[in-house]
Amino acid sequence: MKSSNSARPIGRPRAFDIDRALDCALKVFWSKGYEGASLSDLTKAMGINRPSLYAAFGDKEGLFRKALDRYSDRSATCFGEALNQPTARAVVERLLQGAAESLSDPRNPRGCLYVQGALACGKDADCIRRELISRRAAGEVEIYQRLKRAKAEGDLPPDSNPADLARFVATVTQGMAVQAAGGATRAELERVAQTALCAWPR
Repeated sequence: MKSSNSARPIGRPRAFDIDRALDCALKVFWSKGYEGASLSDLTKAMGINRPSLYAAFGDKEGLFRKALDRYSDRSATCFGEALNQPTARAVVERLLQGAAESLSDPRNPRGCLYVQGALACGKDADCIRRELISRRAAGEVEIYQRLKRAKAEGDLPPDSNPADLARFVATVTQGMAVQAAGGATRAELERVAQTALCAWPR
């Protein structure tokens, strides 16, 4: 006679909360980089075994890309709010202030996954490095498009170069990310932001 307490079928992956697991994996990648995060680090943080990881995400690279999408989704709202500010200066001020806040948020690993992740990738993870660079470049293009519109509307001087200004903003925010990873405080990052704004064309 069969037992009334049916056992879980052999080989069936244990159910887990994918969103929670992705959040945990994101923090590991954010802290250690793509190559620095071992499968043991990831499965331990996610509370799952390797077969479950492979079944849900394919492999480590697939997991990283999913975690990267989650990271992008988190920052998209603030980035969009900044680009919707009424003036070019307000756009840049919000971008830099938002960077100072997010990069120093004690609830998260220090710095920026896009920046640290790309710097730490070796030859074996070149496709990951290119992906991170591509995502950073896409953000810079969005800033450029907004500043280009600002110039057309007369909100920037006629001799200003939106592409150069977008690269300036991207360079400052990426530098702030490196400083944050090295332990810079929010107050210190905010001073960097204010210094950068002093150079903004009027």
